[in-house]
Amino acid sequence: MEKTQNYKNHVRWFPPFHFVLAPVALVLVIYWAVRLYQSPSFDQAALLLFGIALFMAVFISRLFALKNQDRIIRLEEAIRYSRLLTPELAEKASGLNLQQIIALRFASDEELAGLVERTVNGDLAAQKEIKLAVKDWRADFHRV
Repeated sequence: MEKTQNYKNHVRWFPPFHFVLAPVALVLVIYWAVRLYQSPSFDQAALLLFGIALFMAVFISRLFALKNQDRIIRLEEAIRYSRLLTPELAEKASGLNLQQIIALRFASDEELAGLVERTVNGDLAAQKEIKLAVKDWRADFHRV
């Protein structure tokens, strides 16, 4: 694991998902679709449906994990905002969208107020803009 994190290296790959489960599920769907085309039968159709269900289950399980992490980040950042920001700025920050909150989590405690102010005022809108504006990166090595 790297000691520092920044915009260029913050994307996380989860090898069991990205390099094993997802590709295997996709290959199975393609294989069973080709087999169904080559020799149409109820059994081949059933295998294709099973492959599609497997593929969906793999991605839905990933989606559930990411949505749960997003909820936790939103809660953590709300607590952080109430601790570090003025009550007025914390109230304004409650109107930020989830993508903005997720991007702001990388800001250090010292620069958080300025970046929240800029985001609330519309100077920074997109997740990428916010992340690029962070100077003192607060690493998150726990997200998968």
